[in-house]
Amino acid sequence: MTATDLPAKPELDIHRDTAFNERSVCDSRFDDSFAAIDWQAPWLCHLHQLAYLSKSITQLSVLQTDTANVDKVENTPDIIAKVLNSALQKHADALQQSLPQTKPALNNQAHTLQFVSQKALPAGEAYENFIGTTGNIPTRDNLHDLFNGSIWLTFPKTKALLNYYHMLEIKEQGIGASRGRVRDTITVFDENGAILVTAESSIGEALIDFKWQASLVAPRDKWDNPKQLNKQAQAAVYIFGHALLEKLLYPRKALCAHSIVINVTQDFFALSLSERISHLDQKVADYMDALLSQPDVTPRKLSPLPILGVPHYWAENVQPSFYDDSHVFRSGRRSQS
Repeated sequence: MTATDLPAKPELDIHRDTAFNERSVCDSRFDDSFAAIDWQAPWLCHLHQLAYLSKSITQLSVLQTDTANVDKVENTPDIIAKVLNSALQKHADALQQSLPQTKPALNNQAHTLQFVSQKALPAGEAYENFIGTTGNIPTRDNLHDLFNGSIWLTFPKTKALLNYYHMLEIKEQGIGASRGRVRDTITVFDENGAILVTAESSIGEALIDFKWQASLVAPRDKWDNPKQLNKQAQAAVYIFGHALLEKLLYPRKALCAHSIVINVTQDFFALSLSERISHLDQKVADYMDALLSQPDVTPRKLSPLPILGVPHYWAENVQPSFYDDSHVFRSGRRSQS
C-alpha cells in the first residue's frame, strides 16, 4: 500500500496525550453543537445505552435553547461525565454485572472505570497513565469526549487494552515529539477505527485488497442493516473511532475509516445487538493485543474503508455507480499486483 492509498491521519487530540493537558474554555462547554447529533444514524445503532444517551443529551440541548435554563446548563460543570457515568451504571445493572475495569499494567491493580472532570487530570501527567492508575477517564463537556465516552461504554475491554499498551509504550519510550509506531497505530484506530465483522471470509479479504465491488457491492444482500438486524446476514461494520463519529455529524463521501476485519461464525448474527457487541469487544481486544505485539506494527496494518460505502449506511450507495469514484474508492497497490 502506498502512502497515498491511506487517507491523512485524523487530527490527534493533544489534550488526550502526554503532559499537554491544558484546555481552552471553548473546548469544555455544553453548546448547541450537541443538537446536531442524529441519534437515528446507522453508525450509532451499536452504542450501548443509546436510548439513554439520546434522551439525556437531547433534553440538555433543549434546555440550552431555553433562555430560562441556559445559565443553569452552562454553569453546571461536567455534565457529560455525569451522563456517561449514569449510562455506565445502567448498563452494568441491566447485565447484572460489575462496572468494567482497566487492564493492569506496570504492577498497577485493576481499577473500576468512571468518568471524571478534565480538571482531575494532574498537570504534567499523561492522560493514559492517569486512566491506568486510577480508572478515572478525564472528560470535557464537548462532542469529542461524549463520543469517546460512548465507545468506552460499548467496547470497554478494547479501550482498556489500548490504554494498557499506551502505558507500556510511555514507560518504555517516554514522551517525545513522536509517539512511535505502536502508539500511532493505537491512536489512528482509537480516533478513526471501524470493525468489519463477517462470517464470509471473502468479504474481509476483498476489503483488505481494495476490491470494493467484491466486498461492498456484489455481496450487498449479505450485509446486515443496522436498523433491521438479520440473523442470515454475513457482514456488518461497527465504528470504533470516536473522532470518526464526530466527523459523521456532517457526512461526506471522502470520509475514510481505518478498519480491522474480525471473522466470526454465522451464529454471531443470530445474537441480539447487545450480545453481538459484548462478544465482539473481547474479540477486538484479542485482535488488537496480537496486532500491537507485532514488531512491525504500523497504522498501515489498518485497512482503509470509505465509511459511507458500507451498505445501509448511506442511501446513495444503493446505486452501484456510487463506488465508481476512484478518488474515494482507490485501487490500492495490493489489488494491482
